[in-house]
Amino acid sequence: MHHIDEIYTEVPFYGSRKIRVELRDQHGIFVCRDHVRRLMRLMGIEAIYPKSKPKTSLGDVAHKKYPYLLSGLAIESPDQVWGSDITYIRLAHGFCYLTAILDWFSRYVIAWGLSDTLESDFCIRTLEDALLTDVPIIHNSDQGVQFTSENYTAVLEDYDIRISMDARGRCFDNIFTERLWRTVKYEHVYLHSYRDIDEAREGLSDYFAFYNHRRKHQSLGYRTPEQLYLNR
Repeated sequence: MHHIDEIYTEVPFYGSRKIRVELRDQHGIFVCRDHVRRLMRLMGIEAIYPKSKPKTSLGDVAHKKYPYLLSGLAIESPDQVWGSDITYIRLAHGFCYLTAILDWFSRYVIAWGLSDTLESDFCIRTLEDALLTDVPIIHNSDQGVQFTSENYTAVLEDYDIRISMDARGRCFDNIFTERLWRTVKYEHVYLHSYRDIDEAREGLSDYFAFYNHRRKHQSLGYRTPEQLYLNR
């Protein structure tokens, strides 16, 4: 049980399924999930999750909107589709905004950024940081004013990237990026109390390093985003 305790102390949001995988990969211990679940009950531990989840979105009717290009599209390789979105991160006295560029095939977070305002500049900087890594075929986002702004779409057009946008009110059109926010908040943000944006930046830097390089995804065959993104 001490190995379970070590894993749980490091990643308290892991449930029995992921702890079983960590026991196998880190310690060479092969046990069934039911056995891990029984030991966790005996130890009085369970995966930590919050009970609430905030979200926001803003648009501008004056900006050009683009069609949604992903209906029925098979996503089969890295850099085929990138998704971007914004969410807010609560602080001790207020909040800040988080944006990220996510590769939909691998779930790899290519770039991310924080800001204390909703102006488009920090989204553009994050996009430009991501484009230092590679160039996608399609970029998908919602119709938020940051992503429909001429300055943002101009960067995409300069790289000949096809622009796709969710239909209004359809968060499931950007489902993988929405799932990223759920993961980040449930596994990290809700477990911490950031005093200010600098502390949030430091904590999220550590989390995204873990997410990309160490966090195994059930939907990826218990591989990490890095393993899929770099395995071309």
